[in-house]
Amino acid sequence: MDFRATPFDHPDAVKLNDEVQLEYAERYQDAGDVTPLDPAMFLPPRGLYLVAYDDQGRPVATGGWRAQDANPEGYSDGDAELKRMYVVPEARGLGLARRILAALEDDAHAARRTRMVLETGVMQPEAIGLYTSAGYLPCTKFGHYREYVNSRCFAKPLSRP
Repeated sequence: MDFRATPFDHPDAVKLNDEVQLEYAERYQDAGDVTPLDPAMFLPPRGLYLVAYDDQGRPVATGGWRAQDANPEGYSDGDAELKRMYVVPEARGLGLARRILAALEDDAHAARRTRMVLETGVMQPEAIGLYTSAGYLPCTKFGHYREYVNSRCFAKPLSRP
């Protein structure tokens, strides 16, 4: 696998984002994730977006983080928010999401972010399983979906020994 820092508006990132949006729409029977995102949010040092490519050069997984600080949506100073974690169905079970998650955590920590936060939903039990197994704990709800009953928010300190 080849993991590359890629702009959020790169054609491969857009393709996979479109796929994850279709999956969200199917799982939740709605329009998908309508959280406003701008490609500039993922530019270093205040963010990073990764695309994983298989041995044939096909984009198969994505994930990114963006810096957040205290604001009316419930974020805290020093937060790094995980966004658009996705693995295409045929590449699931290979540990790609876990590898992307670790790389994003390391990058956010290097950028002096103190906590990684994420929002997911009850119709994504495999995502909840990944995050809880990686040390994420439920936290006070934040972000665009903070008032939705099916939303679940998690956080993990980014301090390293």
